[in-house]
Amino acid sequence: MTEVLIGIISGIVSGTGMGGGTILIFCLSFMLGVEQHVAQATNLIFFIPTAIVAIIVNLKNKNIDIKLAILISVFGILGAIIGANISIHIDVGILRKCFGIFLAIITINEIYSIFKLYKNQYKNDKNKRK
Repeated sequence: MTEVLIGIISGIVSGTGMGGGTILIFCLSFMLGVEQHVAQATNLIFFIPTAIVAIIVNLKNKNIDIKLAILISVFGILGAIIGANISIHIDVGILRKCFGIFLAIITINEIYSIFKLYKNQYKNDKNKRK
């Protein structure tokens, strides 16, 4: 049952374009005890069908800049080849730490973005009152 919930939550987050894989890797490795390399590889397989569905929906809604997507995809494929080869040769403990640091950076960035948004809204509200 846990696997089903993890899949649904990761799918919803993936469908919104926010990277459900991050949640999937976290849940697989920390909640289910799956080894980090296996969790990351499982995420790659999970990504294929969820990405296809998201692409179809976003193409229908004309939300994709095709030229930009192709350019980013080409270099993303090159980066994936390099990253996969690096990942294979890294110890699981180091890989987990790198993933944890990555999550911490994302968290700090999101908190900062929210803080900045509220600060700007506060300034705008204050200026409207004057």
